[in-house]
Amino acid sequence: MRSCFHLAYHVTDLDEARAFYGGLLGCPEGRSTGTWVDFDFFGHQISLHLGEPFKTTNTGKVGDHMVPMPHLGVVLGMDDWQSLADKLTTAGIEFVLPPSVRFKGEPGEQSTMFFRDPSGNPIEVKGFKDTSGVFAA
Repeated sequence: MRSCFHLAYHVTDLDEARAFYGGLLGCPEGRSTGTWVDFDFFGHQISLHLGEPFKTTNTGKVGDHMVPMPHLGVVLGMDDWQSLADKLTTAGIEFVLPPSVRFKGEPGEQSTMFFRDPSGNPIEVKGFKDTSGVFAA
């Protein structure tokens, strides 16, 4: 059974969050109050609440890279991934890990990129040519 997830976390500024998640990433805005806002994050619900963002450290070893932990992520088809990578690059986003391919030629080959929202929350976006490889061993 497939379902969408819900994740709530802190941001420091709702207007910046709206510009980033809604404007740049293209996530439709849902309900909101003066202290939080919901977004449709590629088919999943995120709720961004005013507060102190969680602490992250670059302790996740993936291939040759150390990536921020914890982090939010989403898996897209390759066309959508490439479109988003191009949009973020054009916008001058500072990448933690720029758009690249990892595990090339192996089961689970994927494109990936890491970046942070304006509050410093890390986000990973993966792209798969064939999403059946998401759980490849």
